[in-house]
Amino acid sequence: MTESRTSRGSCPWRLLLLSVAGLAVSCQSLTQDSSVSSDSASDQASQADEVQTEASPETSALELTADGRPVGWTEETHSNDVAADYAVVFPEGKVSRLDITITPEDWQAMQDDMTELYGEFGQGGGGQGNLLPPRPGGGGLVAAQPGDAPLGNDAVFVDENPIWAPCTVEFEGKTWWYVGIRFKGQSSLSSTWSSGIGKLPLRFDFDEFEDVHPEIDNQRFFGFKKLSLASNWLDSSFLREKVAHDIFREAGVPAPRTAFYRVYVDFGEGSTYFGLYTMTEIPDDPLLETYFGNDDGNLYKPTSNWVSLNEEDFDKETNEDEGDFSDVETAMIALHADRSDAEAWRAGLEAVFDVDAFLHWLAVNTVIQNWDTYGVMAQNYYLYGDPADEGRLVWIPWDNNESLKSGDGGQRSPLSLELAGVGDNWPLIRYLADDPTYWADYVSYVGETVEDAFAVEATQQRLQAAHDLIEPYVVGPDGEQPGYTLLADPQDFYDELDYLLDHVVQRREAVLEFLEDTP
Repeated sequence: MTESRTSRGSCPWRLLLLSVAGLAVSCQSLTQDSSVSSDSASDQASQADEVQTEASPETSALELTADGRPVGWTEETHSNDVAADYAVVFPEGKVSRLDITITPEDWQAMQDDMTELYGEFGQGGGGQGNLLPPRPGGGGLVAAQPGDAPLGNDAVFVDENPIWAPCTVEFEGKTWWYVGIRFKGQSSLSSTWSSGIGKLPLRFDFDEFEDVHPEIDNQRFFGFKKLSLASNWLDSSFLREKVAHDIFREAGVPAPRTAFYRVYVDFGEGSTYFGLYTMTEIPDDPLLETYFGNDDGNLYKPTSNWVSLNEEDFDKETNEDEGDFSDVETAMIALHADRSDAEAWRAGLEAVFDVDAFLHWLAVNTVIQNWDTYGVMAQNYYLYGDPADEGRLVWIPWDNNESLKSGDGGQRSPLSLELAGVGDNWPLIRYLADDPTYWADYVSYVGETVEDAFAVEATQQRLQAAHDLIEPYVVGPDGEQPGYTLLADPQDFYDELDYLLDHVVQRREAVLEFLEDTP
């Protein structure tokens, strides 16, 4: 969603911006009383931006080379002139380590901003985040069972992202400077924050502060500009985000790369182990280049069920300055066109929307199960208008920590294989499932999934291998520590693996029964 700072106190944000340039500025000098006009406030912000730009060359503490780059910068590791190195950033069979340093002042600004957004840290008093809403027929909160979604507190939803702060990132003997870091997420962020747990999900932008520090202009992390660190919230196995994306890609669905990372943060009190995270590739360049050979099209992160077009529900991640939503509008019109002539309707829809890719995603998603996405929730997917394919919109899955489970332990359940109960409020599913041609394609993909990408033996081996790989960094002496873990009991880590191994078998049995009963 678009960030806005006009609706709440601006001091932490402005203080943060100026601290990047190494300036000491008081809140009083940046804010006036509530009677100050918005024009005046805007002028002050503009002046502050000018001060940052002018001051940054003099205030940089970095030793620079003759070409103006920080000492230690290399084209292969830091520039945007090389191809993304997936083998280094997203290695298989390896747990990497990241060390992050944030100044105490900037860390405090991030904490103050979170307090303003979500309230005091730990205000929910919810312990380790593994408590559930009451079960039907039960009273009070109960301990989570394998496969359940542990919810520490009611999530708080806000329309603003937390602020960016500069940090230093160290990885395998290399350093990246003035990297933008912020907390990310909605329910995963607010619930963890209110539970008083420090393992908060994070996001990087490696050239967020290039205007203030031109020496890092177009800084990249082995070719990646943006990266996401998921905290594995609601997942005591720590495996779902990683394994689900692997399954989607193996099935031929465009999906981000993922890898495991140990994350250490020093915010003025020494290096602290924040826990084991899952690094996730953000759908942007280079993902778009990898799958589509370009990154010039419109990329959206929607919160829409496709009943009607509301541009605010299609958050633009690229080409933000262009108010052009014609690709989404055209697809929406084609979807809701008269279906009495099925062949004409299909042709019209396929011209603007990659139906086959969506059906493939839908089949895989329904087989493995995931309630926290389209069909139950209007979120957790991207759309890309591929210029090389006349701008047709392509579906890209996102945020799969709720996958590979039968429900959330409460009211929400994943879609059935029959897609029963899906109404016209989810037209991308309902209209396609009602069409005999598309229904046959969907059924075919369901069958393919359990024979290939989600085959029982291979998937169980994948789960077991990943579990064994990360075990030392989750439990035991080198594992997650109190205050920085979402596990209530180390045994949950093992119990959840057993649940997943059994889930794979149960889903194959369910698919075989579905295929036998489907004409």
